[in-house]
Amino acid sequence: MVISNFLDKNGIDFEVLPHHVAYDAQHVAQALHVSGHKVAKTVLLRVDHRYGYLVAVLPATKRIDFERLSRTLNGCEIELATEDEIADHCPDCEFGVLPPFGSQYAMQTVIDKDLAANSDLIIEGNTHQEALRMKMADFMRLEEPLVISFATT
Repeated sequence: MVISNFLDKNGIDFEVLPHHVAYDAQHVAQALHVSGHKVAKTVLLRVDHRYGYLVAVLPATKRIDFERLSRTLNGCEIELATEDEIADHCPDCEFGVLPPFGSQYAMQTVIDKDLAANSDLIIEGNTHQEALRMKMADFMRLEEPLVISFATT
């Protein structure tokens, strides 16, 4: 899925933000000269020993509280997926890139409550050299993620 085509097809306004090569959300924020609180980090999680996958979206400045997320999701076991697993699920993206649209890859998306409170969302594009800015309301309407509190500093 080319994210810009997906957003165009769904009538979503967005801005392309080219930047120097950056391999994680915090470096994307630095390259764009914006707060990491406004840039989404997207993480693929393996749920219950590969029985399922979950796309987690949280601020670049935070990390996942696995225990809290597990409790919120009825005690399921949650682990980080590998970059190879990301590539298997998102073969149309550059290696290591995971779009925040799990629904397009038959996966549930969860977004951290703090990030969901922002008016805009900056996400990684299909490469390590572009990001996209869109309205949070558009993301929420398009993706219908589960909004929960699972990020910590």
